[in-house]
Amino acid sequence: MTPLKQAIRKLHLWLGLASGLVVFIVSITGAIFTFQEEIREATEPWLKVPVAATPALPPSRLQAAMLRNHPGLTSPWVMYMAPDRSALVYGTDKAGGSYAAFVDPYTGQELHYKDLKRDFFTIVQEIHMYLLLPVAVGEWVVGIGVLIFVVMLITGMVLWWPKRKKDRHRSFTIKWNGRWRRVNYDLHNVLGFYTASIALIIALTGLVMSFEWVNNSVYLTANMGSSFPEEKMPPKVTAQPVSTPSLPLIDQFYAQIRRGSPTAQMLYVAAPVAPDQPAYSIAYRTSLLYSHRDEYYFHPTTGEVLKAIPDAGKSRGQKLIDANYDIHTGQILGLGGKIIAFLVSLISASLPVTGTLVWWGKRNKPKKEKPRRPQPVQAV
Repeated sequence: MTPLKQAIRKLHLWLGLASGLVVFIVSITGAIFTFQEEIREATEPWLKVPVAATPALPPSRLQAAMLRNHPGLTSPWVMYMAPDRSALVYGTDKAGGSYAAFVDPYTGQELHYKDLKRDFFTIVQEIHMYLLLPVAVGEWVVGIGVLIFVVMLITGMVLWWPKRKKDRHRSFTIKWNGRWRRVNYDLHNVLGFYTASIALIIALTGLVMSFEWVNNSVYLTANMGSSFPEEKMPPKVTAQPVSTPSLPLIDQFYAQIRRGSPTAQMLYVAAPVAPDQPAYSIAYRTSLLYSHRDEYYFHPTTGEVLKAIPDAGKSRGQKLIDANYDIHTGQILGLGGKIIAFLVSLISASLPVTGTLVWWGKRNKPKKEKPRRPQPVQAV
C-alpha cells in the first residue's frame, strides 16, 4: 500500500470513529422520518376532510376556531393543504410550547389538537436535526458530523477501488459463506460502494440546510457563478399606514396569494411578526412538495404586496435550493424516491457499525500459534 493510501486509511478510520455515533443517529432517524406522511395518513383520520363546493374559510376564521378552544395561545401562521385535507393552525404559548390544531377549512371545526413536543415524528425530526440539543449547538454537531460523513464517503471510495482487475468481482459481491469478519468487511465495503453516490446527495442536501456557506455554494454553482440578490433579499418596510385595514391582515395576505397563485395546492400564510419587518408567505404548486413555490412579502401594517417572487422567474440556483428538502427526502421522485432514500439511510446507519467492527476485528485478531521446532533426538 502506498504512503498516500495509508494516510487516507488512517484518516478514514479516525474520522469514522469520531463521527460514527452522530452519523448512526442522523441516518436511522432519517430513515424513520422518510415515510412519516404515509404513516400519518394511515393512522391520523383527522388529516382528511370532505371537499366542499364552497371556498375555504380565511385564515383568521381558522385561527379563531383554534384560539376559542385553547385560550392563552397565539397563532403565527396557518397552512392550507390539498382540497381534501384539513388545514394546520400553528399555535404557541408564553413558555415556548408548540401546538397544532387540525381544522376543517370549509367549516372551521377543530378535528384534532396536538402538543408537538409529544408528537413522535416531531421528536424524530428534532433528533435528526439537533440531537435534542439546543438548536445552536445541535445544528453544529450534526452539521460537522455530516460533513465528516461526506469525507468518509470519498475516502471510502478511494480505499475500495480495486487495484487489480481480478479483484473487481470480489469488490462488488458479498461472500455470505465466509467467516463473520469477512461478511462484515464485505457489508461495509460493498454496500458502502453501491450507496455512496445517493448517500452523498442526501448528505450534501442536509449540509445545505445546516450551513449557509454550503447553501450559497450550491446556489452559485447552479447559476454558473452569477448571483441574483433580488430573489434572495426581503424588501424594506418604509411606508406607514394612514388608516386601519378593513380586514384582518392575514386574510388580506391570503386573498392576494389566492389571486396571485390560483392553482397552488398548499399555502403557508403567516401573520406579521413586527411593524418593521415584512410578513412572508409561500404558495406551493403541489401539496406536500416544497419545490415550485411562489413567495410573497407583505407590508406588516397595510397588507399591500411589497414583493412577489414567482417560481417561473427564479434562477436555476434558487429553484435548486427550493427543491433541496424534496431531494433530501427522496420525495421529489415520488414513492420510488422515498424507498431509495429509506434504504440508503438504513445502509448509511450500518456503515459506522460495520466499520467499527472491522477496526475491532483487526485489533483483536486471534494470533496464530507458531509451529514448534522438532527437538533434536539425543543419543543414549
